[in-house]
Amino acid sequence: MATKYVKNAVGRMIPEKINGKPVIPYQGVHQYKTTGRRYAPPLATCADYPEDGNKLEDDLKTALKKAGLKNGMTVSTHHHFRNGDLVANQVFMAASELGVKDLVWFPSASFPCHEPIIEYLENGTIHHIEGSMNGPLGRFASLGNMKGTGVLRSHGGRYQAVQDGEVVIDIAVIAAPTADSFGNGNGLTGESACGLLGFALADSQYAHKVIVVTDNLIPFPCIPWQIQGNYVDYVVEMEQIGIPEKIVSGTTQITKSPDRLFIAELTAKFCDEAGIIQDGFSFQAGAGGTSLAIGNYLGDIMREKGIKARFARGGSNQYLVDMLEEGLIDYILDGQTFDLAGVRSMRENPHHVNTSPFTSYNYHGKGNFAPLVDVVILGATEVDINFNANVVTHSDGYLLHGIGGWQNCLFSKNVILPIPLFRDRIPIIRDEVTTICGPGELIDVIVTERGIAINPRRKDLLDAVKNSQLPIRTIDELKEEAEKICGKPEPVEFGERVIAAIKWVDGTVIDVVKQVLE
Repeated sequence: MATKYVKNAVGRMIPEKINGKPVIPYQGVHQYKTTGRRYAPPLATCADYPEDGNKLEDDLKTALKKAGLKNGMTVSTHHHFRNGDLVANQVFMAASELGVKDLVWFPSASFPCHEPIIEYLENGTIHHIEGSMNGPLGRFASLGNMKGTGVLRSHGGRYQAVQDGEVVIDIAVIAAPTADSFGNGNGLTGESACGLLGFALADSQYAHKVIVVTDNLIPFPCIPWQIQGNYVDYVVEMEQIGIPEKIVSGTTQITKSPDRLFIAELTAKFCDEAGIIQDGFSFQAGAGGTSLAIGNYLGDIMREKGIKARFARGGSNQYLVDMLEEGLIDYILDGQTFDLAGVRSMRENPHHVNTSPFTSYNYHGKGNFAPLVDVVILGATEVDINFNANVVTHSDGYLLHGIGGWQNCLFSKNVILPIPLFRDRIPIIRDEVTTICGPGELIDVIVTERGIAINPRRKDLLDAVKNSQLPIRTIDELKEEAEKICGKPEPVEFGERVIAAIKWVDGTVIDVVKQVLE
């Protein structure tokens, strides 16, 4: 039977069903309002658990068997180890050895270290992935090799999906760098310390069965506990759960590229001249080289003006920690720890606060932190003349990145995308982005090495910098300049098969990714 499609509010054609389940097309910013109640997992009784609190099992395979692993279940993992995770691959190795088929893997994100998972997609252990796919897994899915359709969500969208019962986790496997035999765990101490464990919060609270895996088992109580043992069914001790040095994913050093440094300087100058940098303001920037340089320039402006920020939203890293310890920031509200300096700071400094997608990003809550941030600095693989932006596919159509907290951050007061005008001789500004991940009405400023484009909706920002010396251009002018240098890119040809769906923060589908034709 032919797949039926419907057009959503940004003009993209969306299948009525994905993996056999009906979907809701994107309806516009703040247009879809959910109803109902939060999902609740089955009740449990203390009578079924050891009175001495010892929930230890011999190994992961035994714990999965006792948790009732069977065909078609949804199994979740978290990504706080980023490219140093050693647990997810072992989960599916065990599942394959148990002969289980058609599992749904529900990671908070995947990384190149998860390339061995391809074997379990090929042998039928895993049916499809509902989580951000970085690198090899994204390329595998792009070529139409995954049995089911991938579903990508933001960090907040993932929490929303679990809370709402859109995704029911049968078994959650939570890697905790330190834990006790009751199941209390944290990421602050131990050889594999990774910082906070906020991405596993929903998994611990809503999954039917919860397995905590640790390589640093300590006597009860594990203090502080970021994961509470009262939610946990089984505990497994293994030799090593993660490589902490590899949580440093991508660059966490300031860029040395003259063009990127110029973009960073322009971005900071724009924030200053637009009046965004005020005493008590707040900001969020990523851990990439350009974002770190922007943070450095912001710090210089703050010192010069004698002002401090009330808080910075993390991803924490060495540079943000230095600003906190210098007194330029009152608090870091951390959602993800990007390097070992961040781990140390969170462990030692009460002003470095552990947050989760529930507090920071969950759209189906009574507010969240994202709109309280004055300025957020984000990246993108493409933008278009309507300021729509893409973060999951490249212009060649390959699905190579995850959404992360990117969509959720679009609700900040000022959203700035500092991006090069072209990469590898391919213009970044397009007539239409390959995949819409964020609607243009939420993206305020594009900063390139050849000029700054302000969304015409933001008349306040246009007025604020109209007498400045900044190189203010229109988005069309920037696009034309890139095409004069590089030429107009040829459109990519796609197959008919939908290989992944892109969810918006409210659970609706904003776009789909189609199979790349080699």
